Amino acid sequence: MYLHRTVSRAPQPPRKTLQTDARALLAACPGVNARLAARRISRVLDRALAPTGFSSAQLGLMAQIAALSDDSLGALALRSGLDQSTLSRNLRTLESAGLIEIAVVEADQRRRAVWLTETGARRLEAAVPVWRAAQARLAGALGDLAANLAVATEPLAQHPRCVASP
Repeated sequence: MYLHRTVSRAPQPPRKTLQTDARALLAACPGVNARLAARRISRVLDRALAPTGFSSAQLGLMAQIAALSDDSLGALALRSGLDQSTLSRNLRTLESAGLIEIAVVEADQRRRAVWLTETGARRLEAAVPVWRAAQARLAGALGDLAANLAVATEPLAQHPRCVASP
């Protein structure tokens, strides 16, 4: 009688290549995955908001301006998480469309303030119901995931080095 015995080698780990490293990075990196998720969510919102003439970024910035008690550009930059140059570029677009005004504060010539114009306030008010409908669809798909992520990452805004190595 003939007995066949299979001898197997111990499984070898996958060979380390740039491709395996890149796949591991894409699977594990919170920054890459958060940006991908944000782009996907923004795409859904942008499509829904198209009839209002706002992109999701513009609507968010307009809402930040409307919600702020401190109307300074510095406070807006901090609250929106945008650097000064990105904020200025986005505000110029809104200002050119007559939706916001930016002015130097008389009491402090170094300080600039921003607020919605009457047209901007009306357009924002008209866009809110469209946003609510899109938000309801997103909430059905994502639940509170995006809001929870924003809250969970808030400490990083205060102390970005808390996860970085020295």
